[in-house]
Amino acid sequence: MAFLQMNDVVKRYGSKLSVDHLNLTINEGEIFGLLGPNGAGKSTTINMICGLLKIDQGSIEVDGISIMDRPLEVKKRIGLVPQDLALYETMSAADNVSFFAKLYGLRGKLLKERVEEALTFVGLQDRAKDAPSTFSGGMKRRLNIACALTHHPKLIIMDEPTVGIDPQSRNHILESVRKLNEMGSTVIYTSHYMEEVSAISDRVAIMDKGHVIAFGTQQELRERVAHEEKIVLTAEGITPAMVDELTIHPRVSRVHRDERVLEIYLPSAQNDLQDVLFICSKHEAVIQSIQCEEPDLETLFLSLTGRTLRD
Repeated sequence: MAFLQMNDVVKRYGSKLSVDHLNLTINEGEIFGLLGPNGAGKSTTINMICGLLKIDQGSIEVDGISIMDRPLEVKKRIGLVPQDLALYETMSAADNVSFFAKLYGLRGKLLKERVEEALTFVGLQDRAKDAPSTFSGGMKRRLNIACALTHHPKLIIMDEPTVGIDPQSRNHILESVRKLNEMGSTVIYTSHYMEEVSAISDRVAIMDKGHVIAFGTQQELRERVAHEEKIVLTAEGITPAMVDELTIHPRVSRVHRDERVLEIYLPSAQNDLQDVLFICSKHEAVIQSIQCEEPDLETLFLSLTGRTLRD
């Protein structure tokens, strides 16, 4: 059953088309991954769903309700974890959560219970009286999530919730997403980290330049590049001439270089590895590691756009 429906949605900033006739359907009870590089239009899309930005064209419905016709009803159903932290640094963690809960009309005993519940859920119950100014980046991100949960939203939107945090906090947030979904929430998770979306999402949309360039389950998306495999090679002494020779090899579709790391895309890593090693040896590159990988979402994005998700 469709919980969120976007039809032909457009958003312009002057002459720039930020979201380009976007059509998207998100089902009730799923974790939906929204991938794309910075500037792809992910945050603009999220802000329109939440009613924070006016739609220039098209329509958005959440739980069968139009955001244009009944914005307050839609907002009551949504919990937003924004990319930029929305916290009061000098107020206690509990007071921060309480402040946002009151915006949704929570009062008295229920307010107190929900604040405790949210802080416990994100693992900050023992820091309830402490101010966010004393928290690490990961703890602030978790408190940001707590602030979005007190009114028990049916749709939870997480916009780049793991930017700039440590691996332990990132894992805690990803596990929180799974738990929220198990508790019945529909989740939209936006990121430009392919591995995060791969770990938790049911279906995925990849955005670039304001529109969806690929959409489906992870298996469906991988099948689009099933004809390709990737060799990841780390070496000292990689030269432009070596990269050029690899690139023009008849079996190689493209080569992506990041300093000492080469990603080489070809039909069969096993069959073509010998040629790759010969070219490396010819140019006197010292190989430190080599790995063969099956197609993934990053491979798909690169095949569609010619660049990686984090370019």
